[in-house]
Amino acid sequence: MEVASGKTYLLRIINAALNDDLFFAISGHNMMLVEVDAVYTKPYFMAARPFMDAPLPVENKTATAILQYKGIPSIVLPSRPQLPASNDTDFVLSYNKKLRSLNSAKFPAIVPLKVDRKLSYTVGFGKDLCTTCVEGTRLLASLNNISFVMPKMGLLQAHYFNTKRVFRIDFPDKPPKPFNDTGAPLTADLGTAHGTRLSKFAFNSTVELALQDTNLLKVESHPFHFHGCNFFVIGTGIGNFDPVKDPSKFNLVDPIERNTVGILLGVGPPFGLEQTIQLLIMLA
Repeated sequence: MEVASGKTYLLRIINAALNDDLFFAISGHNMMLVEVDAVYTKPYFMAARPFMDAPLPVENKTATAILQYKGIPSIVLPSRPQLPASNDTDFVLSYNKKLRSLNSAKFPAIVPLKVDRKLSYTVGFGKDLCTTCVEGTRLLASLNNISFVMPKMGLLQAHYFNTKRVFRIDFPDKPPKPFNDTGAPLTADLGTAHGTRLSKFAFNSTVELALQDTNLLKVESHPFHFHGCNFFVIGTGIGNFDPVKDPSKFNLVDPIERNTVGILLGVGPPFGLEQTIQLLIMLA
C-alpha cells in the first residue's frame, strides 16, 4: 500500500480469524485508536501476530504487509514491527483496561446504574459420551454446565409463531453447582447437560452479567458475543469474581462499549488463573 508522508490515514481493521485474537502494529509508527465495535473511544495510542494464552498448539506465524512511502526506492528494506509475545496475557489485560468510551456531550456513555437482574455464567468445558470418538468421549463447550443444542427451526421464528417444544426459558441465572472456578481442573462429575434453554428478560430491563472462565478439564480463551445488543464492560480481573468486594471497582463513568469481548484465561500456576469479565448490559 502506497502512502504519502505527512498525511493521516484511517484504518478499519477487522479480525476475521473467528476464535483467534490478533496483535497488530506498524513498524516505526504510533496509531491512535478511535473506535471499537463501531463505538467511539477516548483516543489511545496503540502499537499481526496471533494471541493465544491457552496451552494449545496454534499456527504462530506473523502476517506482514508493507506501507511504501511515495518517493522512497523499493530497494530500501522496511523494518519489522515489534509485537508482544503470542502468549503475553499481561499485555492484553493491561491494554484492554485502558479502553474507555469517548463519553462526550455528543457521544455520551449512558451507563444504567439501577440493575434489575444479576446473572453469573461460568464458561468452560465438559465431557460427553461419543460412540464414534476414539476415546469414547468428546469435549463440549458450556455455559453454567449446559451445552447448547441447535434447534431445527429458528429461535426467533419459534418465539414469533409461539411454536411449542422448540426451546425452554429456564436457563439458570447462576451455576447449578458452585465450585472453585479457578482451582485445579476437576476430574470427576464432568457430565454436561444438554438443551435449548434461554433466559427471558423484561423489556427495557438492565442486566448485570458476570462471566467467569473456569479450569474445567483444560483452560482456553473464549470470545463472547451478545447478538443484537451492545454492552458496557464495567470490570475485569483475574481469579474468582467476588460479588461483595468487586463491584466497588466497577467503572460506571466511561466503560468501553462492545458487542464482542474475549474472556481470557489469565496467568498463574499450575494451570492459569481465569479472568472474570463483568458486563453491564442494557436490553431494550
